[in-house]
Amino acid sequence: MNPQLNEENTPITEDLTFWDFGLHPLVEDGIEAMRYEKPSPVQSATIPVILQGKDLIACAQTGTGKTAAYLLPLLSELATGDYPDDYVNALVMAPTRELAMQIEQQIDAFSYFTNTSSVSIYGGTGGVEWEQQKRALKLGADIIVATPGRLLAHLSMSGVDFSRSSFFVLDEADRMLDMGFYDDILEIYRQLPKDTQVIMFSATMPAKIRQLAKEIMKDPVEVNIAISRPPESIVQKVVYCTGEDKMPILTQILLREKPEKGIIFFASKERVKQAKRELRMQGLKVQEMHSDLDQAARNEVMHDFKSGKTNIIVATDILSRGIDVDDIDVVVNFDVPGDPEDYVHRIGRTSRGKNLHGAALTFVSPRDRERFDRIEQFLGYKVKEDEEFSKGKSAKTEKDRGKRSFQRKKEGQNKPETDGKPRNKKRRYSRNKSNKPKNTTESE
Repeated sequence: MNPQLNEENTPITEDLTFWDFGLHPLVEDGIEAMRYEKPSPVQSATIPVILQGKDLIACAQTGTGKTAAYLLPLLSELATGDYPDDYVNALVMAPTRELAMQIEQQIDAFSYFTNTSSVSIYGGTGGVEWEQQKRALKLGADIIVATPGRLLAHLSMSGVDFSRSSFFVLDEADRMLDMGFYDDILEIYRQLPKDTQVIMFSATMPAKIRQLAKEIMKDPVEVNIAISRPPESIVQKVVYCTGEDKMPILTQILLREKPEKGIIFFASKERVKQAKRELRMQGLKVQEMHSDLDQAARNEVMHDFKSGKTNIIVATDILSRGIDVDDIDVVVNFDVPGDPEDYVHRIGRTSRGKNLHGAALTFVSPRDRERFDRIEQFLGYKVKEDEEFSKGKSAKTEKDRGKRSFQRKKEGQNKPETDGKPRNKKRRYSRNKSNKPKNTTESE
């Protein structure tokens, strides 16, 4: 069936079910086993296009069900069609190993009743894993999920035959381009047959994405879904404060609110490591996530987070995309991200799936205000100020506060500064923990 789109290529809401798409019965069995009920807007708009064999470029933020949007029709086609057993039939590209792992987990779940084979190809592993990946590429698989760097390494050292491949998927294409993989993607694309169906999902649509689409796609259908705007279910608040006040405020909030799952984003891994030490000194169950951790350590952190052994992860933007954990209570931007898109991806870690009770809190120091002004301009509205902890936009910069303190010393009036606001009020976050989804997978 064809999706009905409005003038902006956004699907018109219909009472569709997964059984309306004509997917293979064994794939429908997997959907039923996963307890999926109604397709999301991006799934409603893209699944029919992919089943028709057309190239597709879809703009949809994370948390909208985009992975299933391309996996379900791919699995259906592979289960229906006559595809070779000893070649790679579908190639899915992902920017990070965490996302590649998440995609493979979803393949395993949806293809449970089919005979679909899949292999992940990513770096950060040893020689044994390299040989396993090499063998899988040589023997063939229905779906290969790969990061660009590791796949190119196999292409240059081992040689891989993609001459019979039918599907080429780019997941989080904008992020791959941001990471410098533009030429790598083109090199991989050149290994594929000219009639390969190309499917691209991106959270944003910059000029580089459109240029890439022109080079590798044939008259693609374009679909836009809620382009880079946070879900309305996220309760966003901002705390205006000085830089040195951020950690005391964060500590007070975490000790009082006791979130079951929370992520705190920082600008650098050094700040992440320092925050972990300070918060652990307060008795909080905290783990860190950044690029210095190897894959085994990252897996352990995510396992502890999902199981409840760890309540808080302090992280860089490595965790702003790709993880699929539905019951995160709160996201805190300790440092304001430099890009409005990063803000959307960060706070999008909460209020995912059926969890409609997420909160996002952003600490804005005087040095952060220009960046946060750009974020609010991008959002199209002002984020509500937290009345309890925020000191208002009139809070002085650290430099100004030092000047005032020096002046008071000269005048013999070096008294501690206070804004007169009470520091203990009623709880602000309502955390309804009922009816949480049980099906979660993981990635970055």
